[in-house]
Amino acid sequence: MSKKLKVVTIGGGSSYTPELLEGFIKRYDELPISELWLVDVEAGKEKQDIIFDLCLRMIERAGVPIALYKTLNRREALVDADFVTTQLRVGQLKARELDERIPLSYGYLGQETNGAGGLFKGLRTIPVIFDIINDVKEICPDAWVINFTNPAGMVTEAVYRHTDFKKFIGVCNIPVGMKMFIKDVLKLAPTDELNIDLFGLNHMVFIKDVIVNGISRFDELLDGVASGTLTAGSVKNIFDLPFSEGLIRSLRLLPCSYLLYYFKQKEMLAIEMGEFYKGGARATVVQKVEKQLFELYKDPALNVKPKELELRGGAYYSDAACEVISDIYNDKQSEHYVNVPHHGHVDNIPADWAVEMTCTIGRDGATPSSRITHFDEKVLGLIYTIKGFEVAASEAALSGNFNDVLLALNLSPLIHSDKDAEKIARDMLLAHEANLPNFAQAIAALK
Repeated sequence: MSKKLKVVTIGGGSSYTPELLEGFIKRYDELPISELWLVDVEAGKEKQDIIFDLCLRMIERAGVPIALYKTLNRREALVDADFVTTQLRVGQLKARELDERIPLSYGYLGQETNGAGGLFKGLRTIPVIFDIINDVKEICPDAWVINFTNPAGMVTEAVYRHTDFKKFIGVCNIPVGMKMFIKDVLKLAPTDELNIDLFGLNHMVFIKDVIVNGISRFDELLDGVASGTLTAGSVKNIFDLPFSEGLIRSLRLLPCSYLLYYFKQKEMLAIEMGEFYKGGARATVVQKVEKQLFELYKDPALNVKPKELELRGGAYYSDAACEVISDIYNDKQSEHYVNVPHHGHVDNIPADWAVEMTCTIGRDGATPSSRITHFDEKVLGLIYTIKGFEVAASEAALSGNFNDVLLALNLSPLIHSDKDAEKIARDMLLAHEANLPNFAQAIAALK
């Protein structure tokens, strides 16, 4: 690493950026960032300006010598970068609203990382991430790319399947939220050592063991969640429904909240359809929250991250992203839960898969935990199904081929009709035309 530590955040105008900066400020003694660059596109300039001014006030209040820059020129920002974080949303929240509302109009779950919505977010995002990687390889080839952009699992799969870039780690706040939940319900002290055996795919992870000071406390945790005396940690963009006691006891695993879309598909669809018929969608709520956030951010007296940001759904982002960066920089060899290829470490899945699992992180990146070499057979079928969907989606993102989109849609367990898949694909391709340049030929054929 260079003596000066430079971090570039692509999507710097995101409402999450104050959370990220708070994490950097909190860790300044171990992660002495000298330059932080906020990069965005022309459409995000107004938000970027507001975020930049708030971040300047936060840095001044904290009294740390971080030089802050903003630019719309990504290549300018990447010069001599040590770490690049990606938190972009192609098409902004209006695109997310289409991802949710179009599937719901056909009676299917609308969600930004799963099913049809997740597919189209991936189709828009993966080519942009590849452009960023090409710039990184040319301008700052030694930099690590830490990706928080959803769908993180699909993006990570695409990067490792279709590029030769190896310094890429996908992060997510869901496992960190689960960890915080475990600390809370087990009433752990700050001095307690907690290890979690977590495995699966992004937004489809399961915990199979929880070890406190070398002793498993998983049965205690599982009993509490199964009986309903404990509620598994959720996130703001998912309705907090409890899993059934029978499911938890038969699995003997603790699923993340996104598994509600598969184990409670009927209930989740009913809730979302109810909101849809009232004219709502999660994206509508998020846009209102974000508008309120940016009004707060404009206040010249505000010089800290406001608590209202937690309503946006990004809690623990700084712990997910900043800790990974710090552990690489300081070669800590600490435990994290990230998206990386396992390279054959897990013996009952293909060796070239990117997975989300417990890893040790240090100077050379992420190494899968020695405690997890086998994925639980009870959920392996579901994992294979979703990985097939991710692989097909990454292929479609690069090919720009309508039939590849259909394949990915039909492989999703959230889509139940090949005819409906064709209708949804057509509507979504046309709706997202401005942000799908590599589908120009396919879209032209639909008109």
